[in-house]
Amino acid sequence: MSGEIAAAFARAKARGEGALVAYAMAGDPDLARSVDVFAAMVEGGADVLEIGVAFSDPIADGPVIQGASERALKAGATLQRVLDEVVPAVRKRCPETPLVVMTYVNIIMAMGVERYAKLARERGVSGTILPDLPPEESGDLRSAFDAVGMALIPLCAPTTPPARAEAIAKEGRGFVYCVSVAGVTGMRADLPKDLSSRLELVRRSSPVPVVAGFGISTAEQARVLAAHSDGVVVGSALVRAAHTDGPAAAKKLCAEIKQGLKR
Repeated sequence: MSGEIAAAFARAKARGEGALVAYAMAGDPDLARSVDVFAAMVEGGADVLEIGVAFSDPIADGPVIQGASERALKAGATLQRVLDEVVPAVRKRCPETPLVVMTYVNIIMAMGVERYAKLARERGVSGTILPDLPPEESGDLRSAFDAVGMALIPLCAPTTPPARAEAIAKEGRGFVYCVSVAGVTGMRADLPKDLSSRLELVRRSSPVPVVAGFGISTAEQARVLAAHSDGVVVGSALVRAAHTDGPAAAKKLCAEIKQGLKR
C-alpha cells in the first residue's frame, strides 16, 4: 500500500540513513508561504512530508503546533483549500517526495470519507494520519483509503499494551507511527528509556517501516532512535524554526537531523 512511501524509505535505507518525516502546518503563515516551508524541508533532506491540516481542537498537539493551527485557520486553510492549493503546489516542487496529510477525523468526516480519499489521492497524497481515530473504528476508513491506494497510517501510543501494539502494527499501511512520549506534541529534552524496546516490538510485527515521533528535536535524539526504527518524525521543532526564522531555518534543522540519521 502506497508504493511512494515504501520507495522513499527504501531510498533512505540505500543511502545508509534513517528516513526523516518532516511536519509543517499547511497555511502557516499563509497558504503560499507554507509551500515554501515544505519545499525547504525537502531541500534539507526530508524524505516524507507530513502536511498538517488545521483543526479548531487539536487534542494531540502542544502549544507550538496549536499556534500554527490558529494561524492557519486565520489564513483560511480549510481541508478543501489545502487539497486544492497547497498539496498540488508542493507536489509540483517536490515531485518525488511522498505527501502525508495529518489532521483529525472530524474534518475528514465533514468532507465525506470517500470524497476525501478520492480527492486527496488525485492530488498526490500518499497517506493520512488521524491521531484521534481509535483502531477499533478505523476499518471503514482503511477500506476506503485502500480502495484508492492511499495509506491510513496507524499510531501506537507509549501506553499501548504489547499485544494491542502488535495488532495495530500488523494492520500498518505506509508506516507505523510510534508515539515516543505520553502527552501532546512538542520538544522534549529526554525521551523514555523503554522507547527502544517498544520500537523493536512494533517492528517485529509490522509489514511496513516504523518511525518514532513526538518530542524529537535534535540530531542526537534522531541518532539514538535510528538504531531501533526506520526513521523519525520531527514536527514542533520545525514549525517553531520556520515560524521564527523562515523556511531556511527549517531547511537547516532538517539537514542537521539527517546527519543524526546516518547509520
